[in-house]
Amino acid sequence: MKTIQIYDPAMCCSSGVCGVDIDEALVTFSADIAWAKEKGVQIERFNLSSNPMAFANNPAVSSYLELSGADALPLILVDGQVALAGRYPTRPELAKWAGNIQTPVKATTASNCCSGSKCC
Repeated sequence: MKTIQIYDPAMCCSSGVCGVDIDEALVTFSADIAWAKEKGVQIERFNLSSNPMAFANNPAVSSYLELSGADALPLILVDGQVALAGRYPTRPELAKWAGNIQTPVKATTASNCCSGSKCC
């Protein structure tokens, strides 16, 4: 199984879901991480304020920070390779990178799905 590493900007706590002004994107992402971990995905998360050495000791991350700065975080690595930068991944992206889990498929109606003789 692949390893997904998330390098977060400096936040007040490890998940960023704390304080009085909670970012809804972080709430959703925290739920997506919990979901992926339940499916057996190996995810590591590093916060710049509490794990600065994790950033300094990873050549890909330190190079990214030199070029783009901390304002360009988060940075997501999959098996050590940069997969995404500047935003948090979606649940389908996490599933794709893990390579072994399925996300629920949304139901569609025939009118939304079929066109002429072609159906999905």
